[in-house]
Amino acid sequence: MRYPEGHKETVRATIVKSAARALRREGLAGVSIPALMKKAGLTHGGFYSHFESRDELVAEAVRCAAEETREAVLSREAGDIDATLARYLSIEHAQHPEQGCVLAALGTEGRKQPTPVRRAFARAARGFVSLVSDKLTARCDADAPTDEALRLAAQMVGAVVLARLVDDKPLAERILNAARSR
Repeated sequence: MRYPEGHKETVRATIVKSAARALRREGLAGVSIPALMKKAGLTHGGFYSHFESRDELVAEAVRCAAEETREAVLSREAGDIDATLARYLSIEHAQHPEQGCVLAALGTEGRKQPTPVRRAFARAARGFVSLVSDKLTARCDADAPTDEALRLAAQMVGAVVLARLVDDKPLAERILNAARSR
């Protein structure tokens, strides 16, 4: 059976997007290849026609999730730094890791991963800091992020992680509100 041109790329993108959501929700070790393929609406047998290894898929999923955060929260079109903070440091973001920032959802697991996955996390972290820096300086030509950008990026990710951990919605909201106040 012949598939239309671009079919394989479309299927691969579907798998990556589904994996990005599932991994942020369940954790890097929490989802198997069969489960990931099932979530994408595909069979396990087709996995290796799209990826050489699980690590390749996880690295792609990390990149995909980082790009989703960039588009939704950190792009120029997403608004100024206050709008960015309001979206990123929201209770909705804290309650829905599958839709949120991969660094806040999985960052603590990143250093323990094989090299391709660690590299994807490193790129995501550097990109996040750079985008926060761009929001603060309103330009993209800075050679290095300022200390303020580094502080704010760490504060943003840390606040979401803490809000998820406390298991107390009023306290989580206070954490996020405190982090929003600059």
